[in-house]
Amino acid sequence: MASVLADIEQPEAAPGPARVGIGGPVGSGKTSLIEVLLPRLQERGYQVAVITNDLVTKEDADRIRNSGLLPPERVLAVETGACPHTVIREDPTLNIEAAERLEADFPDLDLILVESGGDNLASTFSFDLVDYWMFVIDVAGGDDIPRKRGPGVLRSNLLVVNKADLAPHVRVDLDQMMTDARTVRDGRPVVLTDCHRGTGVDELIDVLVKETLFR
Repeated sequence: MASVLADIEQPEAAPGPARVGIGGPVGSGKTSLIEVLLPRLQERGYQVAVITNDLVTKEDADRIRNSGLLPPERVLAVETGACPHTVIREDPTLNIEAAERLEADFPDLDLILVESGGDNLASTFSFDLVDYWMFVIDVAGGDDIPRKRGPGVLRSNLLVVNKADLAPHVRVDLDQMMTDARTVRDGRPVVLTDCHRGTGVDELIDVLVKETLFR
């Protein structure tokens, strides 16, 4: 494991707002996580904007705009037109342009959240686009996900195990799942969350603040 993690790219500090990527499979709860993060980040005094990625729609961006959690102009949508990982890894130009537009329009920003379209366990972010990225998996996807050791699970700066409340309904041993996640990540952060109840969200924000906003 040490040899795998030793080769992981590390972000370099950049001027301007921190850019944090949020990736994970379809249905893992990425947009729901953003919706619970936004008010708590703003309560702490941080200025935030969001970029969403969808294949051929603006569904997630419209959802966040309609939530009233941010001024609509602080939410931009990128229509990828191809596999979601393409525009966060191979050619992140569209997302970089969206981030630069937000930075120009809102010079007071502290943080830009870049949500990937739902993808598989292999999706990763380019550090040309983000300074830091988290990967979201959900309990309902199966407690064997950490043991499958996908690049998203291994290489993300922060692994989020979401939908903790579903564990008893899908016969998942949550303690074992968390143990496996921490084992394969060799000490890199893992946070357990339940967006409906807000469990783990403050812990997640504490990690983000420590590792991105106080770079």
